[in-house]
Amino acid sequence: MSRFSPLDASAPATLYHDGHCPFCRVEVNWLSQHHHQDRIRLVDIQSDEFKATHGRGEFEAMMGLLHVKDSQGNWYIGMEASRALYAVLGYRRLVWLSCLPGLKGALNWGYRWFARRRVRLGQWWEKRSSRSS
Repeated sequence: MSRFSPLDASAPATLYHDGHCPFCRVEVNWLSQHHHQDRIRLVDIQSDEFKATHGRGEFEAMMGLLHVKDSQGNWYIGMEASRALYAVLGYRRLVWLSCLPGLKGALNWGYRWFARRRVRLGQWWEKRSSRSS
């Protein structure tokens, strides 16, 4: 797989997201209103329909890292999933830049750091947001 493989992602792509995650909900809300929303499908891995058709191991893996599956059946995981999603939405130049040496490694590291802490950060963010309301 080349470092630019997310640019090959084909629409429609399916984004598997955590509907309980505050950050995911903000992103999914934006995606559902995007002018190219027809290029993506959004699947909440917390929904009963998802749990009924997928094994627990798969669910745990998807809770740890973002997953995108394109129309050709290719899977993109972690930061590669974000890149594939944004390529499908038309942000190809931005994705290309994010694949450059140095920047790619830094973004991958930042994604892994955030993914490991997103639940705790999301709880803090929601508490902070409710206090300021």
